[in-house]
Amino acid sequence: MKRLNWGMIGGGKGSQIGPAHRIAAGLDGHFAFVAGALDADPAAGRAFAQELGVAADRAYGDWREMLEGERGRADKIDLVTVATPNATHYEISKAFLEAGIHVLCEKPMTVTEAEAEDLVLTARRMGCICAVNYGYTGYALVRHMRAMVARGDIGKVRLVVAEFAHGHHANAADADNPRVRWRYDPAQAGVSAQFADCGIHALHMASFVTGQDVARLSSDFASCLPSRVLEDDAMVNFRMDGGAVGRLWTSSVAIGRQHGLTIQVFGETGGLRWAQEQPNQLYYMPLGQRLQVIERGEGNLSPEADRASRVTVGHAEGMPLAFGNIYRDLAESLLARGAGRQPDPAVTLFPTAEDGLRSIAAIHAAVASAKAEGAWVDARPALFR
Repeated sequence: MKRLNWGMIGGGKGSQIGPAHRIAAGLDGHFAFVAGALDADPAAGRAFAQELGVAADRAYGDWREMLEGERGRADKIDLVTVATPNATHYEISKAFLEAGIHVLCEKPMTVTEAEAEDLVLTARRMGCICAVNYGYTGYALVRHMRAMVARGDIGKVRLVVAEFAHGHHANAADADNPRVRWRYDPAQAGVSAQFADCGIHALHMASFVTGQDVARLSSDFASCLPSRVLEDDAMVNFRMDGGAVGRLWTSSVAIGRQHGLTIQVFGETGGLRWAQEQPNQLYYMPLGQRLQVIERGEGNLSPEADRASRVTVGHAEGMPLAFGNIYRDLAESLLARGAGRQPDPAVTLFPTAEDGLRSIAAIHAAVASAKAEGAWVDARPALFR
């Protein structure tokens, strides 16, 4: 089996997301971790990359050094993961795409719609994949939920209710913690904090599961900690292009909530409910019948769910495994390109730059709506209107 070369920018020692990406990328043996610029401190980044087994000449001090070092190599990286603060995503991703290197960017993909549109067009022009890490769509039962909706198991979708609420930023005394502070700093996070950080995971999942895109929205933002410039709680109502009505709540000050990503979809003939903290169960209520509990790994699930299941039925499924499904999809797509063949259709579920662009447009629409006291605004990117 050919192994693909993989590199990472950001995700250094103490990073929240770095370990999940490294576990996920290595899960199936498709990617070899060969290059990294892992820290804002060049010396710390080089040292940590070497601790992780990266050769000294490919343990870089910053992303520019990594770009120059990799682009001239015969064995340059095939894919780079960008896991840096939001405001840096665009410049880094565009530079690597223009060097012919495929990109998996953390969300939000950029901080402005113009930047996001440019990444979409750059990826198309270069013939590169630009993916966005809405990694929770890698869970087996989320993919089964999507398949059930697509095959009509619950009829036409009427209503979607999504949440991503936690309480880990509720302590005002923790406001200067670097892992917390940057998320509420417009210079690093952009125009939105909690909605851009967590809410768009829930919003993207609503589109992923229903197959519909958000057309209009109305929002209410709050900074429950008065010292914060950006919001730490948001309620967003939205309407989708296929007719579904959507409700979304996201918060970082909901003390007692841990992760809090849930999605419920209600159709004409049934309803579905899934929660990321209990990912092995999907609750299905057919109209007029008893509640059914679908278990991950059981027989007679969809091909999408079977492909995404990593451990036997009854065992816990975790977030790195879901991220691993995104990496496996990307690997299959890249290997298929290299071999001049079409990839397995089941691997085309990874989120793309187009998804990232839709999210950025929704973020800016939600900010505009909140400033206009909840006015309904167009949430579609200009490119897709």
